[in-house]
Amino acid sequence: MKKLVPIILICILMSACTEKANNEFKAETMFTPFKPPIAYDNAKEQAVKILDQMTIDEKISMIGGHNVFFTKGFEKFNVPAMYLSDATQGVNIRSHLDDQLEKSVAFPSPIALASTWNKELAGNYAKSIGEECRAGEIAVLLGPGMNIYRISQNGRNFEYFGEDPYLAARMIENYVVGIQGTGTMATLKHFVANNTDYKRRTSNSVVDKRTLHEIYLPAFEAGVDAGAMAVMTSYNLVNGEYSGQNKDVITGLLREDLGFKWLVMSDWWSVYDAEKVIKSGLDLDMPGEPRAEYPDYMKKDEFFLRYSAKSLLEEGKVKEEDINRMVTNILTTEIAMGLLERPIKDSTYFKNFDQHVEVALQTGRESIVLLKNDNILPIDKTGEISILLTGEYSDKIPHGGGAAEVVGYDPVTMLTALKEVYGNKLTYIENPDNEAIKAADYVIYSTGTFDSEGWDKSFDFPEALNKEIKQIASLNKNTIVAVNAGGGMNMTEWNDDVAGLIYSWYPGQIGFTAFAEIIAGITNPSAKLPITIEKKFEDSPGYGYLPEGQELYTGWDQDHRIIDPINDVKYDEGVFVGYRWYESKAIEPLYAFGYGLSYTTYEYSNLLLENASIKAGAKLNFKIDIKNTGSVDGKEIVQVYVRDVESSVARPLKELKDFQKVQLAAGDKQTLYFTLTNRDFAFWDAESEDWKVEPGQFEILVGAASNNILARAQLEITE
Repeated sequence: MKKLVPIILICILMSACTEKANNEFKAETMFTPFKPPIAYDNAKEQAVKILDQMTIDEKISMIGGHNVFFTKGFEKFNVPAMYLSDATQGVNIRSHLDDQLEKSVAFPSPIALASTWNKELAGNYAKSIGEECRAGEIAVLLGPGMNIYRISQNGRNFEYFGEDPYLAARMIENYVVGIQGTGTMATLKHFVANNTDYKRRTSNSVVDKRTLHEIYLPAFEAGVDAGAMAVMTSYNLVNGEYSGQNKDVITGLLREDLGFKWLVMSDWWSVYDAEKVIKSGLDLDMPGEPRAEYPDYMKKDEFFLRYSAKSLLEEGKVKEEDINRMVTNILTTEIAMGLLERPIKDSTYFKNFDQHVEVALQTGRESIVLLKNDNILPIDKTGEISILLTGEYSDKIPHGGGAAEVVGYDPVTMLTALKEVYGNKLTYIENPDNEAIKAADYVIYSTGTFDSEGWDKSFDFPEALNKEIKQIASLNKNTIVAVNAGGGMNMTEWNDDVAGLIYSWYPGQIGFTAFAEIIAGITNPSAKLPITIEKKFEDSPGYGYLPEGQELYTGWDQDHRIIDPINDVKYDEGVFVGYRWYESKAIEPLYAFGYGLSYTTYEYSNLLLENASIKAGAKLNFKIDIKNTGSVDGKEIVQVYVRDVESSVARPLKELKDFQKVQLAAGDKQTLYFTLTNRDFAFWDAESEDWKVEPGQFEILVGAASNNILARAQLEITE
């Protein structure tokens, strides 16, 4: 028995050593998707029972919308009419409709939310919006939008989550869980490859499957996997057919490839062949009826399912089982969300509006990107100083237009916010003369754009504005420019002349309070760009997308011209979008993806892989130390990129595959743990139509921006 003691002791020691080794690398945090209160199979069973009691006319009445923003309800079946409301960044109150919310919070735009790189905040942001939906009897939010930022001129970039599919996917999945946890359905939009709003109804996105799967589908895939209950198709054609009546897109990509099984709706007035729509896999034609002020060529009965389905059935062009499928999907989705068992409206959520404003403020604090700082910021609010504020957006709230426009309430302008911090030390002059500019210790110039769905905007500021900024900067070396826009703008002409540059995006109703905090150093900026800002539009992968001889426009007239020739938008760059493009072409941007400054500094050290070699299909665990080496508390966004050293297909020089946002007090150090999966090393193989990892050498790159890699390690993947 005594001889066994040393053996047992050795075993205990070996076990302890093994456990210590295993614990050296923490397991990855698992994401928990949304699960509806009633499971799919049970919901579908209930839906079929209701379907069996419906007449064909009742079924047809369900597959088209009613009163522009509603679905058809049936009191005798206890099926409610659902109100579908815009948009991703808050509730767009439709004042012409009855029983609307008296107010809704205007949150910073989604591209601003993406700039936070804060997954938890994305969930809280969406949860707040979902609670306002419940207070306003809104069953379905028509968001989140997630089309990839392919070109800077897209008028709807402000509604989306930037250029990188991985970053967008992680923000979207948390958004979906956040909003649906309140009982409000999320709608993933716009499916798919809707990356310009220039004559979007006659725009044909010509894009291959690999590009779709690697760039344009991952955010949708993440939303589907997170449990999103609705998807909206886009206005554009995809490879020659309108998305909303495209069987390859809806049944093929969405339902078969991504596994989506719930409600699929069209965007408003975006389908034109009822027979194709019914056979495509779509469930709901919105709004289901023509709009009085639209031109005659958009009012044809054959466009709308409720007008055409009966005759199509009688002619044998569609089958009743097609209609049954559509109605079953609509009912199954409503039942699964519990809408037949509880009221859509919950007035108790009104009491949470103050919390929603706080979430909007925190989003502002973490979304405003400091791009340039020549030792000018922060500006000490206790000093004997004078600040001159000028520019178009000094005393008004910048925002985007169209469906995503959210007015908000109790707005705080830049002028109001800065006055709150600096008092009489700040003066606003709409058109300052040279002497006023010279006399100020600091000049803050607030500019921006009005972006909107329905048209694209120029990448270039007006030349008069560029000259004005250059003139001010020449008169006062302490000039700070604040840009309030929905996407990247051309700042090359004066970027080197100004001492400070801040990107505020569309900050919502209270975001300028965060702006003032950052100017004063009350809040340390932590945001990083979710896009690349090029030096000139000609550098971008989508340059040349406008038809020959055509120019940009504003207003809705051109958007409604479905009789215009189809314009092929060829995605010839393939998977090389954003930083992937600029790096592969060795084009230096003005500001790189993932870039953003802080008032402190960080040190990256001790990057260590758990294994230097893994088999294809295995996970890779690794860790790295991050230290705040400055004197100010801050938050750093640590970005992980992967590089396939040698591949049989053209691959980007690096691709974002993970990130963490870490809060560190001055002088503190923390170890961060990461896990990469097989998918993170894979590309979409066109031949097998699946994800493929080729054995060989890979690099793990960790840094503070796509162009600022601070640690790297070699990895071998074997068969």
